[in-house]
Amino acid sequence: MNDAGEFGFELRTCRWAERQWPLEATSDRAVIVARQLGTRDRRWDTIVLECDPDALRKRANFGSNRLDSDLLHVVRNAPADWAYYRDALPDPGYPWRYVRESIHRADDRGILETRKRANRIEIRRKWPYPDWLERVVAIENKPDLDASAARALGAQLEYDVAVALADEVWVATRPTGERVEPVLFEDLPIEAGVLALQPETLSASVEWYPRSLAVDEPGTRILERPAGGARDGSAARFEYVDPAEKRQTRLEIAERAYERGWRSFVETMRPDCRHFELRARTGGQAMPYCHAHGGCQTAAACSGSCPEFEPEPPTWRTHGWPIEGGPGTRLQQLLETRRRRNRPGAD
Repeated sequence: MNDAGEFGFELRTCRWAERQWPLEATSDRAVIVARQLGTRDRRWDTIVLECDPDALRKRANFGSNRLDSDLLHVVRNAPADWAYYRDALPDPGYPWRYVRESIHRADDRGILETRKRANRIEIRRKWPYPDWLERVVAIENKPDLDASAARALGAQLEYDVAVALADEVWVATRPTGERVEPVLFEDLPIEAGVLALQPETLSASVEWYPRSLAVDEPGTRILERPAGGARDGSAARFEYVDPAEKRQTRLEIAERAYERGWRSFVETMRPDCRHFELRARTGGQAMPYCHAHGGCQTAAACSGSCPEFEPEPPTWRTHGWPIEGGPGTRLQQLLETRRRRNRPGAD
């Protein structure tokens, strides 16, 4: 294992985006970066949210945890004055008992006011839910893009362009040093941008600028492609995606990104292993490192089933550490602190 793998490249892409995005020097948008998020049908390696700074700070009123679709339905439609919840909220399209459960969850989190009058639940908003999300940028990370990887990636990017859930889609790959990067000769949609990223120095150049996708128009979800080879003239099966559905999905993805960020990789690893540590790279980025394997490990490799896993010795948790729990807990706290620092308005 080494930093040249796709997982290490993905973390470096996230750090680059956190430092350098937006590419336009005149933009004043705030940026949130997350990784491995998407929908049931499509998951992106890196997601960059371009946000309105003032609205993003107001989003922090609702806490650092995400608001799922049910909670969004409640807080986005809660009235400014007391009202019976069934009169105040639009029909959710599912039983009202689930809406009541969401109201109680929102009340427990302190993001909605409730009271009971004549045995009826009335609600009132604490704050208007802000329109904080402006753009969604999706980046696929392929440090070594050979022909077979390009074919698979081409189909994924075609799906992204057709649905138009993100405002832009990019491919990030390692530069080869050639006059024209080979990735430009691959059969990829012209709507997708190409970024040549050098992970060691966190320097990047735009090899191909993307086209902005029509996120406010109906999208096309490809369900089935012809499988009969080059001479197969049969049509693909597809369905239209309503713009309202796309807006809701984008907001749900943004809420998950707001909660997780990209440093959440430690939550699926074993920092309580004696071989686990974080090593700072260029730009102060903390990368996971495994002494047993001598390199940057993936979340799949760093698990309880790893044959090299050894719990921290109990003495590590009592000698020389000014916090309770030992080095593993301290590493989790460090990454959580950095995650909050890059989420404006969070505590």
